[in-house]
Amino acid sequence: MVKTSSPPSSQPTMDPSNPLQQLLLRGLGTTSLVTERLRWVSQEWVRSGKLDPSHASALVEDVLRALRGETPGLEEQASRQLERNRDQLLQDLGIPQQRELDELRGRIDRLEQSLRQLQSRGEPEP
Repeated sequence: MVKTSSPPSSQPTMDPSNPLQQLLLRGLGTTSLVTERLRWVSQEWVRSGKLDPSHASALVEDVLRALRGETPGLEEQASRQLERNRDQLLQDLGIPQQRELDELRGRIDRLEQSLRQLQSRGEPEP
């Protein structure tokens, strides 16, 4: 039995055993679904009067840019907000910040140095 080869396809074939290809295709599919859903939701908001029609497309584009990682300003803002939330949580839990610990270490070092100086002079400890 002789096998004949089919002409090469212009499109790459998907290898179901390639996890990287599978992940890429799932990511593209997810992005496509999110885009469709976002557009549908924004249209519903326009119909219900919750969103001005002139802002709907800008909203969709802003969200899609964020999903694609094209909004460094937004990422920086989110990072700063995350840091503030973390700092507030640590403060609420009573956990000192590194700066506060460093200040206390400095004070302890100065007190120990003063104590050593007093002891080397032979003066009684307070």
